[in-house]
Amino acid sequence: MNPVYEKLNQCYKSFSEKINFHPKVALVLGSGLGDYAESIKIEAVLDYNEIEGFPVSTVKGHKGRFVFGYVGTVPVVIMQGRVHYYEGYPITDVVLPVRLMKLMGAEVLFLTNAAGGINYFFKSGDFMMITDHISNFVPSPLIGENIDELGLRFPDMSHVYDLDLQEIIRGTAQNLNIPLQEGIYIQLTGPNFETPHEVKMCRILGADAVGMSTACEAVAANHMGMKICGISCISNLCAGMMDQPLTHEEVQETADRVAPMFKKLITETIINIGRSLT
Repeated sequence: MNPVYEKLNQCYKSFSEKINFHPKVALVLGSGLGDYAESIKIEAVLDYNEIEGFPVSTVKGHKGRFVFGYVGTVPVVIMQGRVHYYEGYPITDVVLPVRLMKLMGAEVLFLTNAAGGINYFFKSGDFMMITDHISNFVPSPLIGENIDELGLRFPDMSHVYDLDLQEIIRGTAQNLNIPLQEGIYIQLTGPNFETPHEVKMCRILGADAVGMSTACEAVAANHMGMKICGISCISNLCAGMMDQPLTHEEVQETADRVAPMFKKLITETIINIGRSLT
């Protein structure tokens, strides 16, 4: 058996021995949203270190657990702390949690993150719905022997971010009077922030926001046939666009400041997505 698939099955077996819950929506929480999971109707919690072979996040502030429960009436699994490529894990481990949530039963993957703004029309604290991504700067999680049980060898990438889900996010934001930017997300490896000329390169490539996660997760989910949507919180403007140096503290402070509005948008969007799945 393919060792990547064998590890995934091992994790699923470990999960299924402890949790009996079948989510419809999988939500990955980015910086500033770590406590969102506490606001839902919780049915069960599973720490990553309780899952045999599961990669554990080393980033400060990431709790490292799955939370199972309901947003409204929608059964969800929430990833409270993601794994990043810059932590030293192979890319197949970085996307293992997303693949596992699909095996749990999730049909929709809702990705969130804190990102740096590249677009000059963006400002710190904006929300950007991801309409497409650029993932060429990190390895594809599909490199190597294809796992036929998960998906096709050459998956189509024309609409990674589901157009119907985009309409739901757009309409939800409008109903809540929450301003919503739209744009292209580019994933770089990190953990260092980008230089001014790297930011300029990303802008030339067509990116509006940059981060260190998300795109590889979307590739793996698309391979498995999940419906995907994503929202970035623009936590800062990138190097060369402002005078002061970038810090992780600034990213966290901005994400924390707009978190209440972000949580409201996520909650109502998931409820509306749930209606579309019935």
